[in-house]
Amino acid sequence: MIILTAALLPAILLWMYIWKKDPQKEPTSLLVKATVLGVLISIPVSFVELNINSMLFGSDGGPTTLMGASFQAFFVAAIPEESFKLLVLWLVLRKNPFFDEHFDGIVYAVCVGLGFAAIENVMYVFTNEAWLYVAISRALLAVPGHYAFAVIMGYYYSIYKFVDHSSKAATRVILMPVLAHGIYDTLAMSANVNPYIGGLCFFVLIYFCIKLHKVAKKKIVALTARDTEEITNEI
Repeated sequence: MIILTAALLPAILLWMYIWKKDPQKEPTSLLVKATVLGVLISIPVSFVELNINSMLFGSDGGPTTLMGASFQAFFVAAIPEESFKLLVLWLVLRKNPFFDEHFDGIVYAVCVGLGFAAIENVMYVFTNEAWLYVAISRALLAVPGHYAFAVIMGYYYSIYKFVDHSSKAATRVILMPVLAHGIYDTLAMSANVNPYIGGLCFFVLIYFCIKLHKVAKKKIVALTARDTEEITNEI
């Protein structure tokens, strides 16, 4: 129970944080649905990632160069994971009558992203003997990372839905979280290639995460401001 709590608590706390940020709460059943679907996509995502990794790196199992780590970060992790998250977000929102505010896109996207992050965290923590170290490091970096990727996806989803219906806006819904996720994983995976490069990239990763969360915060503020402005105009 202690290990399970350590694995799930970061996602639960971030889930509650974004839920409290929503001034007009979404139906709990829909938020739970989005979260559960985020958990369930871990099955097809794992299958896809294993096959792509096998095609790219064969029986070696992983990259041996920084370029290889970048390919693994984007094509094995970021693109499959963010694509499945977007598919779930679309399924949850496409006929959702409660998706009527800008901030709602972020709320539902975060539920999906944290559902995925939670089950991924459980697998990492339970399969590692140094579970406490893994739990702490992922609580500070990986789970908040998935949260930030989800905020970015939800922001651009709402912009496309309510503001800009152009193909450029639609592309950003998947492109921006993939870029953020891919850069994050490239920095994180560099240690598997070279410990010295990995050490340097770790400090770059910390800086990147700080900037990433500042961006996520700005996205939240921007959409809540849009909703407030619309409510004021209606009054």
